[in-house]
Amino acid sequence: MPNTLVTEAKELELDNYGYLQLLSDWNHGVAEALALKEGISLTSAHWELINLLREFYQQSELIPSTRVLVKLIAKELGAEKGKSIYLMSLFPETPLKTICKISGLPRPTNCV
Repeated sequence: MPNTLVTEAKELELDNYGYLQLLSDWNHGVAEALALKEGISLTSAHWELINLLREFYQQSELIPSTRVLVKLIAKELGAEKGKSIYLMSLFPETPLKTICKISGLPRPTNCV
């Protein structure tokens, strides 16, 4: 049975891993609720990466590997942010999975 997320008086379906079933259900309020479930309070630094990843996905319909994401961050946001350590500081443990979940994107298949 899928999990659910209740936000803005609406019940949203999540898969067994906690990702949105319908990508169209995503909005900023949903992102905040998903982040809280992950123990993360979103800051402008988080939103910068969420927006970058969502834009990449909308253009390519692909989830990049962590290495590609880090290179994209460096290119778009500057070398000081384009480091795995920066990504880990904002999205601990499994950054790519966590940022995808909060961004309302599919679960990455290219990471463990």
